Amino acid sequence: MKAHVLGSAAGGGFPQWNCNCPNCDACRKGRKGLRSRTQSSITVSADLENWLLFNASPDILQQIRSFPALQPARALRDTAIRAVLLMDAQIDHTTGLYMLREHRQPLELWCHALVREDLTSGNPLFKVLAHYCGINWQALSLDQAGFGIASVPGLHFTALPLLSNAPPYSPHRDQPQPGDNIGVTITDTATGKRLFYAPGLGQMEPPVWAAMQAADCVLVDGTLWTEDEMIRLGASKKTSRAMGHLPQSGPGGMLEWLEELPRSTRKVLIHINNTNPILDEDSAQRQELTRRGIEVAYDGMELDL
Repeated sequence: MKAHVLGSAAGGGFPQWNCNCPNCDACRKGRKGLRSRTQSSITVSADLENWLLFNASPDILQQIRSFPALQPARALRDTAIRAVLLMDAQIDHTTGLYMLREHRQPLELWCHALVREDLTSGNPLFKVLAHYCGINWQALSLDQAGFGIASVPGLHFTALPLLSNAPPYSPHRDQPQPGDNIGVTITDTATGKRLFYAPGLGQMEPPVWAAMQAADCVLVDGTLWTEDEMIRLGASKKTSRAMGHLPQSGPGGMLEWLEELPRSTRKVLIHINNTNPILDEDSAQRQELTRRGIEVAYDGMELDL
């Protein structure tokens, strides 16, 4: 199984278009050790011919251009993206679907019924795309037995609910329901290798921790370094957890959890916010991650399992 990181930043990308925080300002000025990033998305495949797209960010066209495997050019109109799986209904994870409207047949789209509800009412993406390629919706199950996707052979998927937050336009905002946000274990059926993917994770629960412990690689929420990061910078009035993201540092933070995983587990942070000091490769925070054996995802990163 190969997982390719198409985008590694949180909503807004890096540098964010209207942000002049120290990171964004330094990146625009070309300071060494800060690389730009598009908004988070990955794609996975077992046979390297049929790919599943996880989320569709607003940067999807740039991301497809950057990864030639997704455009095999076997016909006048072609794509290697066989299906799309949505982790949630957030704008930065779904807007890219509009950019795929030229598809020759309905997009095969896997998501939970609550996500479909949000993308039919609060943000009527399903209704808009019905005027173009249309959507072949597949209800994503939270059953522990998991599911396969026929168009992406060789992989098995197990989804589990995460305590995070629904989009601002969702009736479940600040009142999370199982299925609003998910994490997914991706298993290569030939090798048994497992990747656990959770770009939005607000609280560690026993099923999530069990999935992480069972994985060979975890690709998890690295949005903010501290609980009050956005507040201290004056960028928001909300804490990291209130935004649906477990901070990396501090008691009960992501670093403490990752420290408890087996040494053989590959640990990678994704969905990095533009304010997070770990984006600076020369920062003390980045050095702390390196000391702990934790990687920071970047656009174009590949994980082979």
